[in-house]
Amino acid sequence: MGDLESIKVFLAVAEQRSFVAAARALSMTPPSVTRSVNALEARLGVQLLLRTTRQVSLTSAGAAYALRVAPLVQGLDDATEDLRDGQSQTAGLIRINAPMSMGERVLPDVISQFRTLHPRVSVALTLTDRLIDVVAEQTDLAIRISEPPRDKLTIWRKICRVPRLLVAAPRYLDAQGTPAAPEDLLHHTCIAYDAGAGPEVWDLAAGATRRRITAGRVLSSNNGDLTARLAVNGEGIALLPRFIVAEALATGRLRAVLPGWSPPELWLTLTYPPYDRLPTRLATFSDFFETYVTETRPM
Repeated sequence: MGDLESIKVFLAVAEQRSFVAAARALSMTPPSVTRSVNALEARLGVQLLLRTTRQVSLTSAGAAYALRVAPLVQGLDDATEDLRDGQSQTAGLIRINAPMSMGERVLPDVISQFRTLHPRVSVALTLTDRLIDVVAEQTDLAIRISEPPRDKLTIWRKICRVPRLLVAAPRYLDAQGTPAAPEDLLHHTCIAYDAGAGPEVWDLAAGATRRRITAGRVLSSNNGDLTARLAVNGEGIALLPRFIVAEALATGRLRAVLPGWSPPELWLTLTYPPYDRLPTRLATFSDFFETYVTETRPM
């Protein structure tokens, strides 16, 4: 038993004036209480308690020691309780990082609605399309559209699938022709959506059939909304998440291309630093975010 625990046992005996009563209050056995106080006295080299068959009382040194350490122990207990209370309340700062398109299209409503319910939460939001190190960049929560992370030290949570599809503007297809098979894409301008604004490999599947196409030989960008705008402008064919192009598809500014062919599955995920226990504010926000993107505004 450490010094702090032994001091707490000593104070309990001093308050109860009984080893047995202190043991009962601390849910310990009387011999354990006796050993703890004896060990503390041995480490201090001072007798703290007078023991008789009828009662236990403080020595003068014990009284002086109890007077000094009792406020310190109480302060530590109060600090621990305050910390636990803070962790159990939906309050405090949440530092969030998200992709640009997700941040601009989805997060304003999510954050506004969440803060209406939990006004004691503050949010610091940064947007970037690159994968970040949540620990090195001091981020509480990273929202990502990707495959599962390879970093085994972080915590990650799958939220939902993010459908993607090939799209192009009607005027582009009218001028260049509508592809009937993935091989036809070799003769089209395929706009890459790549974190480094470089070429992008499109792995497409129809049942057991697989095809691989390289996009970005002519045009590429590292932002989904920019890629979508290039496609709307008739610059070529793009492979994008549905939530980015849903409005353009609904209004006819974009059309689906090769609808029978699908790219690899991507997931919307939440990534956290390696907490032993997720703080309440993060757990509550994560649940709210999941409900929003799966029920209120499905991806």
